[in-house]
Amino acid sequence: MSEMKRGRDAIEHASRDELQALQLERLKWTLRHAYDNVPHYRKSFDEAGVHPDDLKSLADISKFPFTTKQDLRDNYPFAMFAVPREKVVRIHASSGTTGKPTVVGYTARDIDIWADLVARSIWAGGGRPGDIVHVAYGYGLFTGGLGAHYGAEKLGCSVVPMSGGQTEKQVQLIRDFEPRVIMVTPSYFCNILEEMQRQGMDPKSSSLRVGIFGAEPWTGRMREDIETHGGLDAVDIYGLSEVMGPGVAMECVEAKDGPVVWEDHFYPEIVNPDTGEPVADGEPGELVFTSLTKEAMPVIRYRTRDLTTLLPPTARSMRRIGKITGRSDDMLIIRGVNLFPTQIEELVLKMPELAPHYQLVVTREGSLDALEVLTELRQEYEHLGAEDRDALARRLSHSLKNYVGINAKITVHPCGQVERTLTGKARRVIDKRPR
Repeated sequence: MSEMKRGRDAIEHASRDELQALQLERLKWTLRHAYDNVPHYRKSFDEAGVHPDDLKSLADISKFPFTTKQDLRDNYPFAMFAVPREKVVRIHASSGTTGKPTVVGYTARDIDIWADLVARSIWAGGGRPGDIVHVAYGYGLFTGGLGAHYGAEKLGCSVVPMSGGQTEKQVQLIRDFEPRVIMVTPSYFCNILEEMQRQGMDPKSSSLRVGIFGAEPWTGRMREDIETHGGLDAVDIYGLSEVMGPGVAMECVEAKDGPVVWEDHFYPEIVNPDTGEPVADGEPGELVFTSLTKEAMPVIRYRTRDLTTLLPPTARSMRRIGKITGRSDDMLIIRGVNLFPTQIEELVLKMPELAPHYQLVVTREGSLDALEVLTELRQEYEHLGAEDRDALARRLSHSLKNYVGINAKITVHPCGQVERTLTGKARRVIDKRPR
């Protein structure tokens, strides 16, 4: 693979004018491709009174209607495809736990571009050709495993397709194969670190030097915790199946200041989650993406529900996104207070005695909501008894009241008592309120 294809393409360092000219050209093609080939887009554009020819500048994208997850479900399974089904070489889908799955399709060219972008992302995160990459994202219909796998191979790495689960075996293979890079959810990597310690292995002595973490929100405090206990660089990869999969944006290891959006393939916006109106770069809101090169399934102004900000370029010429603070549909309202799980994570990880495993249990007592936060001790503090755990609970309760403004029952369990994720994203919220 040439040096240019090793994630250091000239476009990553192009001028803003060059990049925007390319975006405009590709955006015009995408709108026409979607309008001509996807009945849903033709109908939604016509109802909104807009036409692909109305796009004269990048700002004109705000005239076009949003795409939502419900739109994808309403067109299940293949009605969002813009090419004949026979041209679709791969199909991925969500789990569909809250309704019909969302289905996405890829042409052969889409798969090639996806692999190129994940290869670019791995390079930006610190991976290099010849590295062994341990992939512990789930394989199958979830885009994480195969997306990481094809990208690592495209970069010229040796891939260990471990998938999720079998944590003891994960550690054994890391010990035996000596991978330099691991691609995994941050919550499951915490399980792997615990298993290393359980087996008497110092995680910092492992071969791992780069951790590429994604598929769920995680905080800067979690990064510090992982790097301290794991002895590696922890970088953030961003993506979602509806837009492509992993590799929509990637944090550069030399900066660690938020994932760089690969703007030559995806046009980002931030909108007010309540009104849908665009907000300026640097202002918080909901992340929206329009694909620029996808053939099988273009997406126009897809509402991700992820809450973040668009930030100016640093290590690359493309804009960055800030840490995802949560999802607009993950926000809890407890007695009038807005609460995101990541706020709890920050407070838990400020206490060195507590492990990075937690759950929020929401119940209703009469007409009022109640919150319990389940936490646990780290392995090195498992000798602490009930009185010490009660004292830790009081400290965390005090912090939660001071910083978030909410009262909650705090339970600090012995080590290993909070539910673990075995194959993918952690279940942070258990909502027991009647629907």
